Amino acid sequence: MMNSATEQKSIRPSAYQFFPAKELSPGGWLRRQLELQAQGLAGHLDEIWPDVRDSQWIGGDREGWERVPYWLDGFIPLAYLLRDPELVRRAGRYVDAILSAQREDGWICPCSEEQRGSYDVWAVFLIAKVLTVYHQCAGDERMEPAVYGILKNLRNHLNAHTLFGWGAARWYECLIPLYWLYERRPEKWMLELAHLLRIQGMDYDALYQILPMDAPKAHPHWSFHTHVVNTAMALKAGGLYSRLAGGDPEDSARRMLAVLEQKHGTVTGHFTGDECLAGNAPTQGTELCGVVEAMYSYEQLLALTGNSEWGDRLELLAFNALPAAVSPDMWAHQYDQLTNQIECSRIPGEAVHFTSNNGESHLFGLEPNFGCCTANFGQGWPKLALSAFLKGEGEIAIALLVPGTLSTRVQGIGVEIEVRTEYPFRDTARIEVRAEKPVRFPLSVRIPGLAAEARINGEPAGPGTFVPIVREWSRDTLEVELSFGLQWKERPNGLTAVQRGPLVFALPIRAEWLRHEYVREGVERTFPYCDYELKPQEKWNYGFCSREAQVKLRPMTDCPFSPEGAPVELVLPMAEIPWESAYGVCAREPDSRAPLEEPEEKRLIPYGCTNLRMTEMPMLS
Repeated sequence: MMNSATEQKSIRPSAYQFFPAKELSPGGWLRRQLELQAQGLAGHLDEIWPDVRDSQWIGGDREGWERVPYWLDGFIPLAYLLRDPELVRRAGRYVDAILSAQREDGWICPCSEEQRGSYDVWAVFLIAKVLTVYHQCAGDERMEPAVYGILKNLRNHLNAHTLFGWGAARWYECLIPLYWLYERRPEKWMLELAHLLRIQGMDYDALYQILPMDAPKAHPHWSFHTHVVNTAMALKAGGLYSRLAGGDPEDSARRMLAVLEQKHGTVTGHFTGDECLAGNAPTQGTELCGVVEAMYSYEQLLALTGNSEWGDRLELLAFNALPAAVSPDMWAHQYDQLTNQIECSRIPGEAVHFTSNNGESHLFGLEPNFGCCTANFGQGWPKLALSAFLKGEGEIAIALLVPGTLSTRVQGIGVEIEVRTEYPFRDTARIEVRAEKPVRFPLSVRIPGLAAEARINGEPAGPGTFVPIVREWSRDTLEVELSFGLQWKERPNGLTAVQRGPLVFALPIRAEWLRHEYVREGVERTFPYCDYELKPQEKWNYGFCSREAQVKLRPMTDCPFSPEGAPVELVLPMAEIPWESAYGVCAREPDSRAPLEEPEEKRLIPYGCTNLRMTEMPMLS
């Protein structure tokens, strides 16, 4: 066996590491999003949803695979970021129950020894990762021996039971807890396990070089290799494995994204997938699980490489696709969101256009179509908050210009860094650094690449870069000013969309929320955790009449990601045009670009503030 010093060199270090949750305090609108989440669906699944409340993971008889780990993956950081004792207690109850059921040989998932061979070990990867999240948040030293046992058992398990199903498609997720463990107690078998996972798992590099990855020609269609959540997760696969195998950590993700953006891209920076990759029409859906998993992939790539581009991609999803798929009060969510979404009502079976999802997939509710997103969507906002500040070798990086405070120690000296901002709804940020006594270190500020220009304390700062500022810090202030222009995005079928910085703008459609309370397969839907159909209450069939728009700021509210609370809007002329729809879904493109009426002044708001919307529309002049 190699000695520890030699072995440690075999895993390449990341550019940045994440700070523990105890050193982070989200503020402003981001803290409010976390509070809304705690008060909403994700904050109450252990009380109302049988698959979490009565799960086999805690001795019950309901689902004993991915749903509790999925939920904990977001609930644990939510509890600790909010410093909420009751949420912390409830998270600890689940972790305690899971640890108490771990077998002597390290196996931890709730199945009998006879069932292990047929148990899809994706859940093993996921619960191991969740326990590392718990360690990051709670500092609980029980996590290291628990994860050691899980992964040592997995190494032996894979000798007899080759990866299959979801485990084969998501093998790289296990590298996250595996590297975490190796950096604490390196042993040779851990590197062997990493290689074994790569050998037995799906080869995404080969997949994207060999297969065309086109949209399906017929429905229904389902496959592991085009599944949208697998795809979103796999964006980080090559980067993670490069820490062990060498090579360019960004090459695999770039190759995948080149194909995905060309064939399945959306203006929000994501790709369609309802359930599988579905083409680039604005009427195809994209699964909420895919959104939060792509966010996590970009967070990992940002920390791994230090390349600001991954922060830009992260912001696009966080400020657009994530909030758009969840009701403003966070009690209901969609499985599939549509870029052009004029209605959310049940589509009869013969008319369903999704690749394999059912006609309820775009409803807002408790578990539309399937419950994975119910359990998993809660990781989005907390993990964004965990990524706001990153630490390098003697360096602190402000990776995301979101409101919050870091309280840490540098060279043994207490340092507090507070970011005061209403970005992305506003174009400035104030950074205050307060140190117990003067201390010199580099503080890097990531300037969003979607800015046209930027300045820090009046000096030019390059968009799309981490700007290092090395000085002796004591009581200092940095003023960040960003400049954004309107970007008109040409979309397929002669359609156009408009973006300002990281915010995509859409025409909001006033909606009537029709509540549905019922019981299905033993799962009760009762207000506030019930289902809703959304019916449009105004016209939606418009085209743009100008590329000039007036930017208007509105007051910040306690619920900025809502139609009523949108803090910024674009005002511009638009005209009604002929545009057909059927079963609450508009045609991919209008019947004609000829205006039906004279242009009128219309108001566009950020995509993430909408429930019903039109985003991609033709330019009429």
